[in-house]
Amino acid sequence: MIDALLTSVFTVVISVVVLYKWIIIIAAILTWVKPDPYNPIVQLLYRLTEPAYALVRKYIPTVFGGMDLAPVIVILILIFIETFLKSLFF
Repeated sequence: MIDALLTSVFTVVISVVVLYKWIIIIAAILTWVKPDPYNPIVQLLYRLTEPAYALVRKYIPTVFGGMDLAPVIVILILIFIETFLKSLFF
């Protein structure tokens, strides 16, 4: 029974990591088209992604040649976490 509970919890955690990875990808693609900043979806994406970007920018310089690489770094970290959790628990 405890195995089923742990498997369920880790499945949910991995699903949240995958969902957040897609949110980062969508937000990064939206920056290329300069969406309306007053759009509620754009504001939601900004509120969800900016804390992770700020954490990365705090420790790593992310602007190279006028391009912000914070989304790429966050995605790589999320891929690492996802792979680590999958290999650890499944």
